[in-house]
Amino acid sequence: MPCLVPAMGQLTSARATRTRHPSAASARTHALVGGVPPRTLIPSGVDDGELAIGARKVRLTNLNKVFWRELELTKRDLLQYYADIAPALLPHLADRAMVMKRYPNGASGKCFFMKRAPSPRPEWIETCSIEHASGNVIDFPMVQDLASLMWIVNLGCIDLNPWYARCDDVDRPDFLHFDLDPVTGASYEAVRETALLVRTALEGLGMQPIAKTTGSRGLHVYVAIVRGPTQKMVWGFAKRFAQDLAKLRPNIVTAEYRIAKRPNGRVLVDYNQNAWGRTLASVYSPRPQPLATVSAPVSWDEVEKGAAIDDFRIENMRARLAKVGDLWAPLLAKDGRFDLQPLL
Repeated sequence: MPCLVPAMGQLTSARATRTRHPSAASARTHALVGGVPPRTLIPSGVDDGELAIGARKVRLTNLNKVFWRELELTKRDLLQYYADIAPALLPHLADRAMVMKRYPNGASGKCFFMKRAPSPRPEWIETCSIEHASGNVIDFPMVQDLASLMWIVNLGCIDLNPWYARCDDVDRPDFLHFDLDPVTGASYEAVRETALLVRTALEGLGMQPIAKTTGSRGLHVYVAIVRGPTQKMVWGFAKRFAQDLAKLRPNIVTAEYRIAKRPNGRVLVDYNQNAWGRTLASVYSPRPQPLATVSAPVSWDEVEKGAAIDDFRIENMRARLAKVGDLWAPLLAKDGRFDLQPLL
């Protein structure tokens, strides 16, 4: 179900342009490393409660509300899932603006997007102020530790949608990504085949792509890049790459962004998610799907062997993390990042 997008706030400045967006983080107060207890238990036996995390207290509400009706999973279950996978998740969210996608009535209910951090809010919620080309300055919340993660999930955020660049320079991404989305008539097998084509092509350029399921219908392919090229440059490269791949394999791949012109039975290599202000569901995010599937990192060996969307769910992701570790760690590493500049 499409989410409602609210209008921006009032004009506050005119410094930003289409290719330059000043940004600034509020005073840093978090301690991400070592800041996650071994196991944090969400209060049980109550509908509303308070969770103490160190010196911080997070008010939790409507814990008994059912978020996945068929599975009888509640908001408490969602919060407990996020608390359990926080050690792997938090480094991937740190220092990035968060676009809130709120489902106040659960996965099958209506959702809406919210950009500005709501007030009142705890004083320790850090924000990333981003100036848009319109002149609007939006104070996005940031998820910097377990307390802020619990706070934002309690707002009804099922999946988390972080910015593609860090707050100190929101115009310079540190990864390149493609959303592989099946067009009407395309099977998931076609999505997997397309992912392997994308991998081969990127590796041919010297990159080291990694993959995750979307938790919905397709796959995401990411490449850790050296931060330097602007968002528009990264988007331009992604567009040329997708269009060239579609020319090479028109029987399976399309790069046509106009929905009405996309050929049926193809897989869209969506480059436009690299465009300004776009976000994708983060790694380890549950999705508002009937089986509470999760956007899960997968190895290329698993992709080749047929790993499916429904294989990765809230109920088994904790055990998978304990078994295979964080397969998304290459996106955090300082070494091995690809320098995109020579290809531009």
